[in-house]
Amino acid sequence: MESPPPNEKKLRITSFATHAARGLVRDQTMRRKAMFWTVLVAVGMLFFGATFLAPVLNSRENRAWFLFYWLACAWVTITVFLLAIFDLLMVRAQARAERRELAKELRKADSPNDAD
Repeated sequence: MESPPPNEKKLRITSFATHAARGLVRDQTMRRKAMFWTVLVAVGMLFFGATFLAPVLNSRENRAWFLFYWLACAWVTITVFLLAIFDLLMVRAQARAERRELAKELRKADSPNDAD
């Protein structure tokens, strides 16, 4: 078995996950698709946990499964909430930057140097 060349970096899961997450949250379309699918997962977990899986998730008989399932559901829901807040903040920052750019263009257009 050959060892990797000394100058080649090994792929680390944490590094890959960090870069993938950055790419996901920076692109508005991908961020909103991720929010959509995460909401569907959260609603599906809520529905299945309250109906079909209710006997398995009985808190008196299976405390560990009950806690694990509902904590996972809460984690997915919190992820949706945080993505939505992040999206809101990104949209506000983008609108603020566009307002500044428009104000700069209007000042250029109204400057006396451009008057004929």
